[in-house]
Amino acid sequence: MPYISKDFTLNKSIKAWTFLVHKLGFTMQEAQRAIDRKQLLQNGLIVKRKSDMIAGNITLLVYEPRPRGLLPVYENEFFAVFEKPSGVLAHPRDRMTEYSLNDEIKYLYGKNANIAHRLDKETSGLLMVSKNKNEERGLKKLFEEKSVQKEYIALVNGEIKEPIVVNAPIMANSSYDMIKLKVCIDKCGKEAVTEIYPMKYFKDINATLIKAVPKTGRQHQIRAHLFHVEHSIMGDPIYGVDSKSATMYLDGKMDLKSRIELTGASRLLLHAYKLDFEYKAEKYSFKSAINIEAEFINSTLLHPSHS
Repeated sequence: MPYISKDFTLNKSIKAWTFLVHKLGFTMQEAQRAIDRKQLLQNGLIVKRKSDMIAGNITLLVYEPRPRGLLPVYENEFFAVFEKPSGVLAHPRDRMTEYSLNDEIKYLYGKNANIAHRLDKETSGLLMVSKNKNEERGLKKLFEEKSVQKEYIALVNGEIKEPIVVNAPIMANSSYDMIKLKVCIDKCGKEAVTEIYPMKYFKDINATLIKAVPKTGRQHQIRAHLFHVEHSIMGDPIYGVDSKSATMYLDGKMDLKSRIELTGASRLLLHAYKLDFEYKAEKYSFKSAINIEAEFINSTLLHPSHS
């Protein structure tokens, strides 16, 4: 895992934040974050508050990136753009996460570089990364103000012949069986609009390659909207399957063969294809260079050629 232990000995009691800030050079915000993430231990016990007095054997769990060589497809002095593979987390989920895109980002650009927007673990495609805190604020503001035009490509179940505009409010789900990760369509939810454009129909597998253009930025928006109009994304182990199967997937108990038989593909067939925006008075337009149609079709096979 990408956390290593650094050990210290304190002969005199001091407050936890004092140790982190004055002894190790943390900012107060970084010190609070380390406490919140349970990275500071005293004599083997987690330090819970920054005001706690600590002494004796002190252990600090420090994030150390372990890159695998994934490089950006574009970068300048402000930001970089990566092609995130399906199955790779953008951020580490917890201290036991062995690898995420964060490992590449921190290794290349330092601890103040961060991902500027969300992309689900199983969604592949273009992901923007800020190189410092100032750029992070500026880039995240673009997404918050809906100043970034995003396009996705997906392979969905069934035939779609005409464009569809899905205008269905989305609510964070706290009572959908036991799968709280799953959002739901609810009139009391937040506004959510997605435009769907058919691109190509595959009769042999009864599936349509589509372009999805989200006009709002809700969690799982495209997945939930396509499920709502009864064209769930192939390979989706959460939307379009029963709760028992979804739970098996989330618990890591669904094997590849079962997943392909149940969902139609070995991965979620959703790809972040395009990003258009203006930043610091310059216009940018990025398109994925991956042959995603071929990758999608290969993923529907019971024994994909890349296995």
